[in-house]
Amino acid sequence: MADVNRGNRPLSPHLTIYRPELTSITSILTRITGNALLLAALLIVWWFLAAATAPEYFAFADAVITSFTGDVIMFFSLWGLWYHTLAGIRHLLWDNVIGLDLKTAYKLGYAVIGGSVVLTLLTIAII
Repeated sequence: MADVNRGNRPLSPHLTIYRPELTSITSILTRITGNALLLAALLIVWWFLAAATAPEYFAFADAVITSFTGDVIMFFSLWGLWYHTLAGIRHLLWDNVIGLDLKTAYKLGYAVIGGSVVLTLLTIAII
């Protein structure tokens, strides 16, 4: 039979009372960058297909990708690529039971964030 005292039970933690931790934020950001990289890859494939199709179509695709908006998208895609790579390395460490204590997990989280920013800026400087 249905429970009639439903309102008397405590609720699960909700976003209004839950304080996000660094590990949860970096985990969510890893998922977001993974999906965003898929969209960036589709944009690059579109650019390659335009190059193989016709000069006029390639000129249009190239104008889109090299516009200010395209440059911003490519910059954040580059950052997402570095972030996702470093987060993947962190997860490989965790899969091998390395760095699971809270202090090391936080250090790795900050290393992933800082490392992705530094590597993005270095890549831009080299290019």
